[in-house]
Amino acid sequence: MIFYPLGKYILLLKAVFRKPEKWSLYRKEIFHEMNYMGVGSLGIICIISIFLGAVTTVQTAFQLVSDLVPKSVIGGIVRDSSILELSPTISAIVLAGKIGSSVASQIGTMRVTEQIDALEIMGINSPGYLILPKIIGAITMIPLLVIISIALSIVGGYLAGTASGAVTPQSFIEGLTSDFIPFTFTVSMVKSVIFAFIITSVAAYQGFYTHGGALEVGQSSTKAVVISCIMILFADYIVAQLLL
Repeated sequence: MIFYPLGKYILLLKAVFRKPEKWSLYRKEIFHEMNYMGVGSLGIICIISIFLGAVTTVQTAFQLVSDLVPKSVIGGIVRDSSILELSPTISAIVLAGKIGSSVASQIGTMRVTEQIDALEIMGINSPGYLILPKIIGAITMIPLLVIISIALSIVGGYLAGTASGAVTPQSFIEGLTSDFIPFTFTVSMVKSVIFAFIITSVAAYQGFYTHGGALEVGQSSTKAVVISCIMILFADYIVAQLLL
């Protein structure tokens, strides 16, 4: 039954967003999570983004076999593809593997070692204390990572296009700067916030309801990544359908 885990997920979120006992306790955790999720993920996002832009440029140039289509189209395609789909969605799927598995295993380990039970005995709202800083850290830093990813994807496309001779620098920049629709950037930011919430909340749910030992913690991490990726792709379709 899908309704039972869905109900547990909603009740967990209700507990997460309960008013904190002391914001000073949460503030330190929020900055820690922002550093881990943002700065800690910057390297892999940079590498992936540059190659995404490069591959998109090379493949688009390969498909433009007609002389009737100006080469400047390549710049526009790389820009729109990076903003609308490649940077937010691919970055979110990669971060689901990095951040999601970490969150699920961290909270799952605390559950099986009875650390969460100890927090509840002390009167601390354990879902809020453990999960809320992670959600705030993600929805703050992942959109920033997506902005960096968009910029680097375009740079990677420019470098690959000019180095391979597929497009001249002038043509690429001409396509990059013409017919830009600012609303596409808004859609990208909406996607990144929703994806960030999915990554952290789904992973936290899987970790929080882990039972057993080390084997079950590993299974929870795997389920968190798989479910997050499916939910990201589903949310990607829904947002595109609603906003575009």
